[in-house]
Amino acid sequence: MSDDSGLWLLLAGPVGASALYWTLYRYYRNTDKSHGFERETKVAAQPVQGTDIKVDEITGTQRTRIDGDNVSDYRARVRRIRDEFS
Repeated sequence: MSDDSGLWLLLAGPVGASALYWTLYRYYRNTDKSHGFERETKVAAQPVQGTDIKVDEITGTQRTRIDGDNVSDYRARVRRIRDEFS
């Protein structure tokens, strides 16, 4: 048995890892098949249409609580999980 017979085995690891990396990179990136939106799509810009309607105005902090909060109602906030085995 000569020294050359084991050399191919040592080179097969890095070569195989490089080939696997390149294959997975090309498969998941698809850089040659991807759609270049900025280059290949024509977008016609139009002026924005719509209205701004003022709904409500709150100034200052008169109330310290929010209507309908459930901070003090612990039983309504947290639902217990019933154990089927007990």
